[in-house]
Amino acid sequence: MREATAHGEVLTRGALAARTGCNIETIRYYEQIGMLPPPPRSEGGHRLYGPDLVKRLNFVIRSRNLGFTLEEIRELLRLVDGGNYTCRQVEALAQEHMKEIRQKITDLKRLEIVLKTMASQCSRGKVPKCPIIDALFDARKPQGPLRDGARA
Repeated sequence: MREATAHGEVLTRGALAARTGCNIETIRYYEQIGMLPPPPRSEGGHRLYGPDLVKRLNFVIRSRNLGFTLEEIRELLRLVDGGNYTCRQVEALAQEHMKEIRQKITDLKRLEIVLKTMASQCSRGKVPKCPIIDALFDARKPQGPLRDGARA
């Protein structure tokens, strides 16, 4: 169902999912957690997404693709929704996010080294003994480079 309005095209949730490439369940989730405001409904009860909601969903999708957490996106949206943000505030959030990305890159490089070391110990034989599996089962050997339970 699509309806034309003075402000642009209005989409159902399914059409919105198709247009943005975002899963319907993810759109529902974003509504449940307040990332997207509840859309108005048609007389038949269908949710109707206008251009502003489409734009907001695209913002969330793009931010997620850039690795921003939901809380970081919430903060960006708070700034935007308040209407009195400065470029400096947004830059500060982006700089903090870049620091996190750099740390993840460092952690991933360390993980690569650990996995290469484990793989190099493999004899590639048909014997059901594998140093990689053994190392993963051995809780006494620290295998990861990450900090206390942190994950890349």
